[in-house]
Amino acid sequence: MMLIIINNVLTFVGLSGVLSTIIVIADYFLANYGDCKIDINGKREITVKGGSSLLTSLAEKDIFVSSACGGRGTCGLCKVKGIDGCGPLLPTEKPYMSPKELEEGIRLSCQVKVKRDLKIEIPESIFSIRKYKSVVTAIEDYTYDIKRIEFKLIEPNEITFKAGQYVQLESKRYGKVRQPVMRAYSVSSNPSHTDYIELIIRKVPEGIMTTFTHDHLKEKDEISFTGPFGDFYIRDTGTDMFFVAGGSGMAPFKGMLEELNEKKSKRRIVFFFGARTTKDLFLLEGMKRFEEEMHDFKFIPILSHPEPNDGWDGLTGYIPPYFEEHLRDPKNTEGYLCGNPGLLNASEKRMRELGIEDVYYDSFG
Repeated sequence: MMLIIINNVLTFVGLSGVLSTIIVIADYFLANYGDCKIDINGKREITVKGGSSLLTSLAEKDIFVSSACGGRGTCGLCKVKGIDGCGPLLPTEKPYMSPKELEEGIRLSCQVKVKRDLKIEIPESIFSIRKYKSVVTAIEDYTYDIKRIEFKLIEPNEITFKAGQYVQLESKRYGKVRQPVMRAYSVSSNPSHTDYIELIIRKVPEGIMTTFTHDHLKEKDEISFTGPFGDFYIRDTGTDMFFVAGGSGMAPFKGMLEELNEKKSKRRIVFFFGARTTKDLFLLEGMKRFEEEMHDFKFIPILSHPEPNDGWDGLTGYIPPYFEEHLRDPKNTEGYLCGNPGLLNASEKRMRELGIEDVYYDSFG
């Protein structure tokens, strides 16, 4: 009986190996889509090798569509308008589409596979997004799990961006990670400094990119990134502003405040910053300097779980309940939010309840 079982197992393994080989060979020949043409906005045509995602195919031609998740289909940012040849909408795309976008034929470019000639539409601003080579010139610990990293530009040697926008950083191979990945991080430096950028990166357990930046990245390493991306930036309206952030969500606001301070802005700004304990707070001296130098700026740190030995005598709990006491005129106030979806959703909901109509945000998981 045992011999029969062994023979059956060996037969199954042998057949599986044969089938796997057939699948690989069939995929090589049958999935060879040849050269495909992509018509962009009816003005530009590129030729790519078929078989890759539309996102990857465009990037190979230096056309960089925003993708905060690096093309994994989890951020919903890499949207393009599919005119022809993009195939049916996939179940992985639908959750990220509004009814209007579904009607207009909007697609996630990371989920569209280039199998034939395509026609798409993308914003003209995408053509100004570039890939940059840089060298790491400084790494600074802000907290036990948050670092500031400075990247000096090599080629091109200057970048133009708006405070609040982000770039997509590219990792290198390390340890068991054999393929580079790309992740999005808000620029935390002042846009007036065009020869370098700063990023604030929090280490995420098991995170491929954050493990790379925290444990493997060193000064003098050469790193590539693409950008700038995003429509999270200060609107030039002159209204009061509520900033809301937690953890590394501080990044875009640091750049915004440096720029506003440099330009001697007269706008009223209240910055609500959430952290768990005192060891999660950082840049307190910088915020104090902004309070001293800026026309009307107030920084309000709030701890959700202060420890008994923290000696914390400041505000505690959740951020949204504190909005009302600092609100002067909801019709003359804009909200700017950066952080995890839970914080953003609760903050936006409360702002809407208070009558704040203009709310802008940058969300990360």
